[in-house]
Amino acid sequence: MRIAHFRIESPASTHIGAFLPSNGAQEGTDGQLLIFSHPSTLGELAPPDALDWFDEDGKALKEARRLWQKVRDDAAEESRLEAAGAIVNASRVQLLAPITRPGKFLCIGLNYRDHAEESGMAIPERPLLFSKFSSCVVGPDDDVRIPEGCRELDYEAEFAFVIGRRARNVAREHAFDHVLGYCCVNDVSARDFQFADGQWQRGKSCDDFAPMGPFVATRDEIADPHALGIRFRLNGETMQNSNTDQLIFGVDVLIAEISRHITLEPGDVISTGTPPGVGFARKPPVYLEDGDVMEVEIDGLGVLRNTVRA
Repeated sequence: MRIAHFRIESPASTHIGAFLPSNGAQEGTDGQLLIFSHPSTLGELAPPDALDWFDEDGKALKEARRLWQKVRDDAAEESRLEAAGAIVNASRVQLLAPITRPGKFLCIGLNYRDHAEESGMAIPERPLLFSKFSSCVVGPDDDVRIPEGCRELDYEAEFAFVIGRRARNVAREHAFDHVLGYCCVNDVSARDFQFADGQWQRGKSCDDFAPMGPFVATRDEIADPHALGIRFRLNGETMQNSNTDQLIFGVDVLIAEISRHITLEPGDVISTGTPPGVGFARKPPVYLEDGDVMEVEIDGLGVLRNTVRA
C-alpha cells in the first residue's frame, strides 16, 4: 500500500488512507484514495492515537490492509465504497505529511560513500545519529520558510523508513520485521546555524525543516530498499543523483544499531542520510533562496515538492 494522510476541503476533514493501485501511476499521487477513517470503512476502528495507524501489531492497520486488498480485488466493493464517499479522487485532496507528528524523527549523518568522498571525510565506523524535532515536519507542497538570521539554507534529499513494530535490541537478521515502509524526506539544514553552534540540533530542527511524503510505501511495495535511485532537483536542475546502494549503513544495520540503546516505536521515522551534491559542498556554494522549488524523487516513492519562502 501507499499510505497517505490528506485533507478534503468539502466537507472539511482530515483522513488516513491509501492509494488504489488500479488507478493512476504506481509511483504517482494521481488516481483514487481509499479512506480508512471513513464511517463506511473502518471509522469505528479509528484509533485515538494517529500513530496507531502505523502499528503492524495493531487492529487498525491489519483491518486497513484487509479492506484495501478487498477493494483492490472486488470491483463491486469498490463501487459501493465510492458511492458512500469512502473513495475519493486524489485531485480533490491536499496531501499532508504521511506522519504529521512522529514520536521520534532520527537522522543519520555521512551515510553515503560518495557523499563522504565529496566531503573529504573518512567512512564512519558506526552510524552518526542525530535528531530533528517532530514539529519540523511539513508535507508535500508546503512552504519551507527561511529562518530569521539564516543566510545559508541547504537541501538534502534523503531516503527514510518508518518503524511499524516496536524494536528494542533487535538482531540485524530480524530488522526488516520492524519496518512498515519507506518515504522521501528533505533534511533541510541551516548550515550557518549548524556549523556555528558546534552541534546540529538548531541547524537541523527549525520550523519546516523536515518535509516528508508524499506517501509511505509499505515494505512489500519496494523489492530492494538498497537499490533505489535518489535525486534532488532545484528549480528543475538536478543537483543530487545517486542510489541507495551507496549507503554505508543500510536499513537493517541501522535498526540493529539504534535499537541497542533507543527503543523504536511504530510511527518513528529514520532518515538515512544524503548523497553528494548538497549546496554547501559545491564550489561556489549554492544556498536556497525565496521562491526556489525543491524536489526529492526516489524510485517507487514519488516526488516530494516544496517551495522556499522568505
